[in-house]
Amino acid sequence: MHMDELTREFLIESQEGLDRMERCLTDLEMRPRDAALLGEIFRSVHTIKGTTGFLGFKRLEKLAHRGENLLGLLRDGKVLASGGVITGLLRLLDGLRAILRFIETDGNEGAGDDGALIEELEVLHAPPSEVKGVVILSPVASETSPCPSAVKERAPATAKTASASPVSAVQSPAPSPTPLPALQPPPGPVAGQPAAAAPAAFDAGKSRTQPGAGTAESTLRVDVALLNRMMNLVGELVLTRNQVLQATAADPRMTLLSRRLDMVTADLRESVMKARMQPVSNIFSKMPRMVRDLSQSLGRRVRLEMEGQETELDKSLLEAIKDPLTHALRNSLDHGIEPPDTRRAVGKNPEGLLKLRAVQEGSHVVIEVSDDGAGIAIDKVREKAIERGLITPDRAALLGERELLQLIFLPGFSTAARVTNVSGRGVGMDVVRTNVEKIGGKVELDSRSGKGTTVRMRIPLTLAIIPALIVRSLNQSFALPQGALSELVHIPPNKAGTAIEWIENAPLYRLRGRLLPLVFLSRLLDPGRACFLAPDRDNFITVLDADGRRFGLVVDGLADPEEIVVKPLSAVLKDIGLYSGATVLGNADLALILDPGSIAMKAGITMNNEEEAAAQVEESAGTARSEFLLVEIAGRRAAVPLADVLRIEQLPLSRIEYVGYRPVLNFEGHLLPVEDTGGILAQAAEAQSVQSGSEGAQIIVVVCRDGNRHVGIVVSHVLDVAAGSDLFEAGTGAQAGGVTMLKNRVTGVVDLGSVAPVAQGEPGHEEWSQSAEVMG
Repeated sequence: MHMDELTREFLIESQEGLDRMERCLTDLEMRPRDAALLGEIFRSVHTIKGTTGFLGFKRLEKLAHRGENLLGLLRDGKVLASGGVITGLLRLLDGLRAILRFIETDGNEGAGDDGALIEELEVLHAPPSEVKGVVILSPVASETSPCPSAVKERAPATAKTASASPVSAVQSPAPSPTPLPALQPPPGPVAGQPAAAAPAAFDAGKSRTQPGAGTAESTLRVDVALLNRMMNLVGELVLTRNQVLQATAADPRMTLLSRRLDMVTADLRESVMKARMQPVSNIFSKMPRMVRDLSQSLGRRVRLEMEGQETELDKSLLEAIKDPLTHALRNSLDHGIEPPDTRRAVGKNPEGLLKLRAVQEGSHVVIEVSDDGAGIAIDKVREKAIERGLITPDRAALLGERELLQLIFLPGFSTAARVTNVSGRGVGMDVVRTNVEKIGGKVELDSRSGKGTTVRMRIPLTLAIIPALIVRSLNQSFALPQGALSELVHIPPNKAGTAIEWIENAPLYRLRGRLLPLVFLSRLLDPGRACFLAPDRDNFITVLDADGRRFGLVVDGLADPEEIVVKPLSAVLKDIGLYSGATVLGNADLALILDPGSIAMKAGITMNNEEEAAAQVEESAGTARSEFLLVEIAGRRAAVPLADVLRIEQLPLSRIEYVGYRPVLNFEGHLLPVEDTGGILAQAAEAQSVQSGSEGAQIIVVVCRDGNRHVGIVVSHVLDVAAGSDLFEAGTGAQAGGVTMLKNRVTGVVDLGSVAPVAQGEPGHEEWSQSAEVMG
């Protein structure tokens, strides 16, 4: 092996060891006598020192040796892990990282002087008389590992393997208020000896690392560039699959082959995406150190709780949210959590609570940063926005609380009284929104005066392949990301002349009593065109919610939704400001991907209109109303809770298969139970059998979420989306889901829980499994 390869491997292993060390140090402050933590930290520094000897990095070896001496005293119980000692070890960590960066970039250790740092470490060798300045940073009780093993960024599978290993099962004892007992272990490992020579008093720590040998053998580092290449190839395969499915849709002889191609492609895409996924603990682990340092500099007492660190996100997106997450945390510490005296004066615990939480919701990961601080003073936001010229006084007087909160995200906005090295320059929350929107995400802000603030970042799982609705305008196809799509409104030709209302030359559509601003895609493409709905054909409004701006985009027509592969745009098209990318459709046509946020800004859509804000106030004061998808099932009206609706699929009858006598649908690689209370499938099959030369009957399936599973409801027609309120709960029968008042008519709510799952042992399941195996 060449020296360059040895050095590269050393750098990778050293960085991983320092990442583990950083996580352990912040936990050690809460558990200063934890033998497992001390053993993990000691091994990290010892490994670096031991390897530098034959690589010739003398400066790195000298600094690591002095740090190892202090850690040996800690491990032997001769020095207590006080706040000052932790701070010194964190500076040692920074010093080691700085030298590693020099080696990585320049091939040498640099010409820096570590004398001051080494002197500081020597001073810490003496036992402290008291422990001062401890800021407690604790994970939530559900986190079982006191110091999770570092996740190798170049081997995403390592995260999953390590999480199941005995490493995470080690429970460290809580710190005791009794004096630290004198430990009498034999001498620890020294340079030139293997790490296995660790003292017997730390067998627990040693056992933590031994399973790692098996883990290392079962994992493999893969270069990120290779994973990116694989993802690009899978994207091309998805495009080819879409074209094959469209080309063979009318040929029953190709049905099995095209279905197998569909399933294999979906499985391959999912596998490659999983290979790129990494747990958010990779960035969460950096936050305790930052919170600790910043809390001390601001004079705050803070307890950090982290949840959902096992939640996974695409590596490229994980890197992209580092800065937004850091800015959100800094704002919570500086503007949110009050100083201890202030909190005590208002009856709060002097120690503030900062929560960092991640959870997967459908095709997105939601990351929340919340604090129990003072909240955001709405009046102060209004005053600062006017003072900085971001909004006029007349406009500010009309804005509601929700829209005023959105002003915080404007460039240059800050409520800080003075500029410090932490805040006050107005670039914090602006960076949060800008960077999150760049990767197709959204930022939401909730705040209650005196109670605290929550910043919620909604991040897509991946950017490479996304579901999109294909729309038509001026005889061109465009892709509209489904993440921004709230609903579709169909306007028939006979209502085209009266559907639009006008206020000062601005077109509006009254949707369930609220005025919705309209943007005509045709006019964006051709500014000289007039805004009107065609009286000789169907018209469609796609209702979009882009970054707090809700509006309707009027299009000429709709096509089937597709999974599209996002391709980058040229600089010329980027400058237009309407598109976020390009793609190739299943029919081989090129299509530009619309950017709803840019369209809203270009059209001058505000973040919230006065009528909607008034309606929200009215609803909060009265009975809460829910939205439902109004459908027709064999001549009977029914309602499906809109929050549970995932997709509306129009598909050929041949896609329906049967387990025994029960209809099922292969939906995105999963077996989906289908409810057909109206006998629509039988009617469609009968109609198909009597139609000669038919390409196949089409059916409509509403795919819904029922808890942790998905179910399908066969309907005759999708009528509308309407708001209703619960009237009463019916215990049994067709109305087991309850009833609601929709459009002045009592309508039964579909009980999704009544759709029985497809059991593994019921008749017909084996036949379906065999056929599925044949198809892929």
